[in-house]
Amino acid sequence: MVVPRSVHIAASECVAHETPLHLFNETLNVTINVPQTTPAPLNISYAGRFQWSEYEQGLALGAFYWSYWASHVPGGLLAQRHGTKLIFGGANFLASLVVLLVPFAIKYHLYAFLFLRVLQGSIMGVVCPSMHVMTAKWIPLNERSKFVSAYMGGSVGTAITYLLCAVIIHYYNWEAAFYTTSCIGIIWYCFWLYFAYDSPQQHPRISQEELKYILENTPAVVSDNKSRPIPWKSILSSRPVWVCIMAHWGATWGFYTLLAQGPTYFSFIHGWDINMTGIIAGAPHILLMLFSYGFGVLSDWLLEKKKMTLTGIRKLSMFMCTLVQAIFTVGLALSGCHSMLAVFFMITGTVMTGAVSSGSIANLVDLSPNFGSILLGICGLIANGAGALSPLIVGLLTNGNQTIGQWRLVFLIAAANLAFGGVAYLIWGTADEQPWNHNVAYDAECGEELQKLKQPRTEIINNIKCDTVEVKKLEKEKEANSMIK
Repeated sequence: MVVPRSVHIAASECVAHETPLHLFNETLNVTINVPQTTPAPLNISYAGRFQWSEYEQGLALGAFYWSYWASHVPGGLLAQRHGTKLIFGGANFLASLVVLLVPFAIKYHLYAFLFLRVLQGSIMGVVCPSMHVMTAKWIPLNERSKFVSAYMGGSVGTAITYLLCAVIIHYYNWEAAFYTTSCIGIIWYCFWLYFAYDSPQQHPRISQEELKYILENTPAVVSDNKSRPIPWKSILSSRPVWVCIMAHWGATWGFYTLLAQGPTYFSFIHGWDINMTGIIAGAPHILLMLFSYGFGVLSDWLLEKKKMTLTGIRKLSMFMCTLVQAIFTVGLALSGCHSMLAVFFMITGTVMTGAVSSGSIANLVDLSPNFGSILLGICGLIANGAGALSPLIVGLLTNGNQTIGQWRLVFLIAAANLAFGGVAYLIWGTADEQPWNHNVAYDAECGEELQKLKQPRTEIINNIKCDTVEVKKLEKEKEANSMIK
């Protein structure tokens, strides 16, 4: 879709000189020198593409994040008041509609496209925080790690989108890629409207057994649409909240450095072409999701079998996500020109990020089921700063100086951020519900409302038990009658 105004081939540091390949067997020791060769020019057609400079391409790629961070906290507040079904589903639907307009905006003017990207970012910023409201109401504590790993489903979507759009663009045109993904989003929204409900009590098709199980294993959370006082002072002065933010900052810095900058590193340092760097960019997405889900299952099993406390599980998750990832990032920094070793460290380090779903992300709901969406909004607001700062640091260090030494410094800085967040979480992290989750004065004033919330849960559970007993009696009577006949 876009062609840079100047196309050049830069020799990478690792292929700039002859590369000795040592072949060994029991009786033979041969060294083969592979001389440096000049790559033949590729016959690539740039017809129908836009003459955007590198600066303009950077604007196009980054415009989404200009407003993305700013809507995290509003997203949590909106979801708390209006529910996840409306906010999460509506945001995805609106973003899908915006995608339909992208081809027209691109053809009209770059600034029109930038406007749509900023609009998309502001819409999608509410998505992740809004999910925590539904998580607190639907997901039992012993299944929360596994469920929150579903947040990483976006990684699978990204990987599939890479492949799908490549095929669509190859056989049709680039505009069709936008139309297709937009239609998929709209179709998804129809399913969301049918299947999603803000609480188990509202779902018309939930079984009595499932409803009973959820109500017995989740804390009562106020689910009205009135304005519940938000303890901003307590939240912003809470050490467990800030520890989560610090850990999430480190994880975000490491993730963005490895996944977003990895293809650039392999292109400039190892001399890989766009096809190889594309594989490097896409493969971790699938592996990350699989690891996230698997680690979530393990975390829930450890909690269910009482092998570890909830706080211990959260700390184990963040140990994997930060400190183990930091070790692999240091390995990448020291891998030099060993391409396969660098690939191993980069992919494995990136995949470790999947443990965050069982760590700091789920921990925010543990600290405050009532305000989990707001906590995630605050955490995302600050931690996404690492996603913006990391590329800036990379640009400052490597601009016109694409060397192993500079990239080593890039990865060591990422490892330091990871280690800082991980150590802080291991020392001060906790999964205990915080006192400010419940407002005593508000609860006293709204005693009648809270009774409506808490008593029906008990009544529903008791009714389900009674209904189950009655059903069993009727079944036995029918069985006895059939035997008599």
